[in-house]
Amino acid sequence: MKIAYLSTFYPFRGGIAQFNANLFKTLQNGNDVIPYTFKRQYPNFLFPGKTQYITENDKALPINSKPLIDTANPLTYLTGANAIAKEEPEILVMKYWMSYFAPSLGMVAHKLKKRGCKVITILDNVIPHEQKFFDKPLTSWFLKQNSGFIAMSKSVQSDLFTLRPDAACILKRHPLYNQFGNKIDKKTACERLGIADDKKTLLFFGLIRDYKGLDLLIDAFGKLDDSYQLVIAGESYGSFEKYQNQINNSPARDRIFTHNRYIDDDEVPAFFSAADVCILPYRSATQSGITSIAYNFDVPLIATNTGGLSESIEGPGVGLIAPEISVDSIASTIQKFYSCDRNIFVGNIKKEKQELTWEKFAAALIEFSKSL
Repeated sequence: MKIAYLSTFYPFRGGIAQFNANLFKTLQNGNDVIPYTFKRQYPNFLFPGKTQYITENDKALPINSKPLIDTANPLTYLTGANAIAKEEPEILVMKYWMSYFAPSLGMVAHKLKKRGCKVITILDNVIPHEQKFFDKPLTSWFLKQNSGFIAMSKSVQSDLFTLRPDAACILKRHPLYNQFGNKIDKKTACERLGIADDKKTLLFFGLIRDYKGLDLLIDAFGKLDDSYQLVIAGESYGSFEKYQNQINNSPARDRIFTHNRYIDDDEVPAFFSAADVCILPYRSATQSGITSIAYNFDVPLIATNTGGLSESIEGPGVGLIAPEISVDSIASTIQKFYSCDRNIFVGNIKKEKQELTWEKFAAALIEFSKSL
């Protein structure tokens, strides 16, 4: 089967690029897959991080993709669509996570679909966490240009049906990221991070944005005794000052360790190997790629009860869900976690790892395409 795959690829960095690289490599087994990416993913003024590109310490798969689309130049939408159409793919695969990409990806999808190509988009989000007035109309238009969708959580699927009730959609959970290497000894990991190896270690990992609730976790941590320590690791999209002020004023400030920067791939094992549990204190969520990284290192999770987090954590028994999105609920759930048998969570993670493979995700995509 001939497949065109248009999305974020090397040399762009981040979880979406990593997802695409893993799925692309898997789809290549038995298929002719051509990867396409952006000439420009975001204009710099719209990108809140330091760089959109990989660093020398990232373990990114160097996919030799063809840069076609400049999201800020509509002329490239047509030229890009025509370049893909010349290859006569049977399927166009894309990823969608924010309405900024609706015009560019939507135009390509529209042109390819008119030529008989099946367009399948993997949905990270439909309705974004931080909504703007133009999100729903742009996303609604984009959704109409597709033949079918893969949602990775029930909440995303529900949002899709809200905007497009007749959509063809299958539900497949996020496969596991396994490119970061193996777990290392906890004592060694703690030494690398400069933290004690005899404390209960909590990890907040990933991009720091308002909807991810780091402020709730900092206040919740302040309610825990000195047997706990918190590691915060990730680049802040926006000012970190308000969080730093919280930390400075926290009674637990001496037990909070911050790494406010992009975490290179080769550093990831130390953070997850040092942690007893990974905390997702989100105010809103669909699914999270962080859960896939935690699974890779057999690290249980604690999350708030929002979006698809409950179905990916509480459902398979790989962690606990705080019943409320509040400081007290997060603090009490952390304490509850340490009264549980951690080995049960780890055992369930090992079972899940057998199901959440890229091979099964790719096979479901191909089978779904045949039904459209």
